[in-house]
Amino acid sequence: MSEERHSEIGIHLIDPEDVGELLRRRQIVRRAGIATIAVLVLLALGAGRTVWSRMANAKVLEEGSSERGKQYVKVAQPRASGPGQTLVLPGTLQGFVQSPISARASGYLAHWYKDIGSRVNQGELLAEIETPEIDQQLTQGIAAREQAASSLALAKSSMERWEALRKKDAVSQQELDERRSNEAQARANLAAADANVERLRQLKSFKRVLAPFSGVITRRNVDIGDLIDAGGGSGRTLFLLTQTDPLRIYVNVPQSYSQLIKPGQKVSVTQTELRGRTFHGEIARTAASIDATTRTMQIEVTLPNKDGALLPGAYVQVSLPLQSNQALMIPTNTLMFRSEGMRVAVVDAKGRVGLRTILIGRNYGESVEVQDGVSTQDRLVLNPSDSIAEGDLVNVAAAEDKPK
Repeated sequence: MSEERHSEIGIHLIDPEDVGELLRRRQIVRRAGIATIAVLVLLALGAGRTVWSRMANAKVLEEGSSERGKQYVKVAQPRASGPGQTLVLPGTLQGFVQSPISARASGYLAHWYKDIGSRVNQGELLAEIETPEIDQQLTQGIAAREQAASSLALAKSSMERWEALRKKDAVSQQELDERRSNEAQARANLAAADANVERLRQLKSFKRVLAPFSGVITRRNVDIGDLIDAGGGSGRTLFLLTQTDPLRIYVNVPQSYSQLIKPGQKVSVTQTELRGRTFHGEIARTAASIDATTRTMQIEVTLPNKDGALLPGAYVQVSLPLQSNQALMIPTNTLMFRSEGMRVAVVDAKGRVGLRTILIGRNYGESVEVQDGVSTQDRLVLNPSDSIAEGDLVNVAAAEDKPK
């Protein structure tokens, strides 16, 4: 077909060069589309990764906030009191008998025979006092007694003669009565003189200062040549004598325990300086009354001291075993002091907190008695925070294993 014919029917022949250009353009368009799709895929992947990272971070933050918002608590359960509690109170050892020894006779100290730390027996000589004035008074009293005895002898003989004369009616009855009166007066004077002599002899015997009981001299306040006033009028005693076996201990028991203390109960006594040794005594008596100032009751403990290991005046600890009253015991660090009163935080099976008002009894330091408000099945929060409230949700922390 000729070119004219092609022209007539509208068919144009393509130049081979134009065909190659067209193919190149299509290839470029295809590559641009692929590149665009790849870029869009990469952008989509980056956006997806960013969204996933943000969602993961949000989840971690939410979990962390939720974890930090939880309250973890430790709990303890009330327990029944044991067979009996032991109350430990301080006390001071005292001699069973402790007596300041004063002079009964005035004079000068001639000798002393016992010094501090000396153990003496009852009736043993401690000191001697020179009493010249008492010696002179005794001599004078004896002389006065002799005069009274002579006067009595004369009055008695006169009365006997007048009684003989009265039988002969030689004297009147009145004169005989006068002689009888004189004899009775002389007899009374002699009795008074005898009593005075006996008093002076006894007073003179006090020049020998004797131990009134067996014990230890814990103080000596005089020396040879000191002027001694009878009865310690100068405010100074000669010796202080203490009986060290047995010893006494006076202990003040708080009012809350006073009903559990009875005479005859056994007690244990320890002293810090005597490690490993325990001494056993007995409650001798109680005051049976409460001191209104201290709200305590005083008790007296008798403590044997055969070997003299315990010294009067020493500070000791007295352990008093108490009878059990079947009350429940809870740790002291579960108590909450609120305006509503003494309360504890109880955790139920779902982890909810409930605040209960309790009535406490005796305080043993690390634990207290509870008379009402809890049971042995309750779980009490240890060291509750001030912000803990009714209905709070808490998690109970696992108990730590105690070292063996």
